[in-house]
Amino acid sequence: MAWISLVIAGLFEMVGVMMINQFHKDRNLWSFLFLILGFGASFLFLAYALRVLPMGLAYAIWTGIGAAGGAIAGMVCYGESKDWKRILFITIVLSSVIGLKLVS
Repeated sequence: MAWISLVIAGLFEMVGVMMINQFHKDRNLWSFLFLILGFGASFLFLAYALRVLPMGLAYAIWTGIGAAGGAIAGMVCYGESKDWKRILFITIVLSSVIGLKLVS
């Protein structure tokens, strides 16, 4: 259950990051509320996962999901560059997260 919670925390981290971008563009109450809810839910699920998982591993995975997911969301939703170098480094981040899990 802790692993599922950690993945959910990473996904909410992505929502929070996307809402930062949306709030920067729109400056409306809904963007701000979703920003707060996204990060709030992310921290709650991360805190739950940290009851069982080691902090270093959980934080690295949470950050990796948020960083890679935010970059992918930027490419898909906001028209950011889809250059092969960006995709390569996103793949490296995700591979590193998987590698951490395998050696832990």
